[in-house]
Amino acid sequence: MRPTLTIERCQLGSESFVNNETILSVKGLKTEFVLDEGTAKAVDGVSFKVDRGQVVGIVGESGCGKSVTIKSIMGIIQKPGKIVEGRIFFRLKQNEELVDLRSYDSRGEEMRNIRGNDIALIPQEPMAALSPVHTIGNQLVEAIRLHRNISKKEAEKVAVERMRQVGMPSPEERMSVYSWQLSGGLRQRVMIAMALMCNPRLLIADEPTTAIDVTTQAQVLSLLRELQSAQELAMIFITHDLGVVAQIADYVVVMYLGKVVEKGPVDDIFHSPGHPYTKALLASIPTIHTPAREELPTIGGSLPHPFNRPMGCPFHPRCAAFIPGTCDKIPPTLTKISSQHSVSCFLHSENLVDTQ
Repeated sequence: MRPTLTIERCQLGSESFVNNETILSVKGLKTEFVLDEGTAKAVDGVSFKVDRGQVVGIVGESGCGKSVTIKSIMGIIQKPGKIVEGRIFFRLKQNEELVDLRSYDSRGEEMRNIRGNDIALIPQEPMAALSPVHTIGNQLVEAIRLHRNISKKEAEKVAVERMRQVGMPSPEERMSVYSWQLSGGLRQRVMIAMALMCNPRLLIADEPTTAIDVTTQAQVLSLLRELQSAQELAMIFITHDLGVVAQIADYVVVMYLGKVVEKGPVDDIFHSPGHPYTKALLASIPTIHTPAREELPTIGGSLPHPFNRPMGCPFHPRCAAFIPGTCDKIPPTLTKISSQHSVSCFLHSENLVDTQ
């Protein structure tokens, strides 16, 4: 029998990183891939939390560790990857018990019961997640009966109701079709319905609008926000598009090369960004005031090779505000610039090296 973790026991030094509203708390998470060529630190000391009814957006370029972070949370990291450090606290929906997900066997029955039931995932590409040889109805019913002890007929009723809830036209007829007979937008609605089938406590959306057109993207974002608000879901929304984050997130975590470089409320991130990387990402977003033929600013260079990580701040080779002798020598730490806004940058630190 696993002991229940209390708020008092979930402390790190003098800092409490969970409260009564916390659904997920990730602290100092490190995930590595040990290969013959070297060790790739895909997630390097990531910390954040998600409260009840809150949407946390995790943003960054491809290769920054966003997807590996959520796979670590769900315990679906494939070998040779492994979590080497950190805590992942999650509040179960059945009894409000706070558990450390790292204490579970990722392939064990307890963790399998949590995945899909307490924590649900909307993947980036529904065609890769849905079986092309089984009907939509078969897959939805299977997802329900895996976690709920109900008959097939009852499960079919639940599946139809869920598809109706996510705006699927003629849901009864869609039960007998295959994924390749649906448009991209409808396939994504099926995945949302499947994720919500067991009323999860935490919903993770891994770039769910990447593979669909702009009009359908707006509909999916509106649907997710509506469902999240109605059910008071905690949600993690993974994306590389800060424009999408502005529409759906309450709190933003900006990642670069496996590290959190900035985090804070969405208004603070957009109106008072503190890290040069965040500023560069925001500058690359077109607005209604952008001249028609003007080139958008870009971030020079590219992500460093995972086996050749730069010393000091990982962003310094591409940073316009680079401080010689400091940024390339000393790793920065997250510094609070307001009550909820933190930045990992020497521009906001008093610990600068005197290079004169």
